[in-house]
Amino acid sequence: MSAVNDTKFSSAVFLLTGIPGQEDMHLWIAIPFCFMYVISILGNSVILFIIKTDPSLHEPMYIFLSMLAVTELGISIATIPTILGIYLFNSREISLNACFAQLFFIHSLQCIESAVLLLMAFDRFIAICNPLRYASILTLPKIPKMGLVFVLRGVAVVFPLPLFLKWFQYCRANVLSHSYCLFQEVMKLACSDISVNSIYGLFAKLLTMGLDSLLIFLSYIMILKTVLSVASSRECLRALNTCISHLCAVLLFYTPELGLSVIHRFGKGSSPFLQILLGYISLLVPPLINPIVYSLKSKHLRARIIRVFIK
Repeated sequence: MSAVNDTKFSSAVFLLTGIPGQEDMHLWIAIPFCFMYVISILGNSVILFIIKTDPSLHEPMYIFLSMLAVTELGISIATIPTILGIYLFNSREISLNACFAQLFFIHSLQCIESAVLLLMAFDRFIAICNPLRYASILTLPKIPKMGLVFVLRGVAVVFPLPLFLKWFQYCRANVLSHSYCLFQEVMKLACSDISVNSIYGLFAKLLTMGLDSLLIFLSYIMILKTVLSVASSRECLRALNTCISHLCAVLLFYTPELGLSVIHRFGKGSSPFLQILLGYISLLVPPLINPIVYSLKSKHLRARIIRVFIK
């Protein structure tokens, strides 16, 4: 197999990988992937449609939920071509520029999703710990500005990553271990010194997802402290119940991300299948599960969805 730098930069390709050893089962494996993508896109699109068309849902909590749905739609759309291309058509080749574009969208959308989860935690924190000031703090004009700040943060932090990769020469095997492109995977194929880029990648991860997860954790400590000070156990459970959907979203997002980060940096002898499994979980499961969880837990949203489909 020829190395990437044996060809011109503009025509060089990487080879994506499905599930090793299961090539004969690719068509069967494609069925659950297609099902997951259809449910993810349909579920998030329905939530966006309901929130946009129903004025009674134009509240901070639901606007943040619509932001989450947009980012998850983006992640699904960014990964569909290569994942289904491998399992349906055995199309493994991806050009360098297409690979760099895909990893830019994946990483920037993940940073934005992390920020949206932080905003949702802030929403719950204000609603439970300082309910009298909720309406004055989270006003409708402020919410788009908050979202724009975090979108710009995600784009600014991730934008240098594909630029770094463009400067590298690739002299190792051009086979990636996932069915989509990630910065840390492509970077390992370079024959140049990658220490500075590895440090920047870690810095970017800590500045975005690391900081966001820490602030989410602190917000829930404050929420728990406030809730436990409430005299009535019924009010305590009612307050915690409003956080269940968000906690599920946080765990679904950060748990596989943390596992992948540890494996990519320290788990040289780890199972390739574990890396692939965590990668699919981190990208495919949150867009699939979050619309279902929020639809089941939110009475107002569930009622609007039922009303739409009954009509």
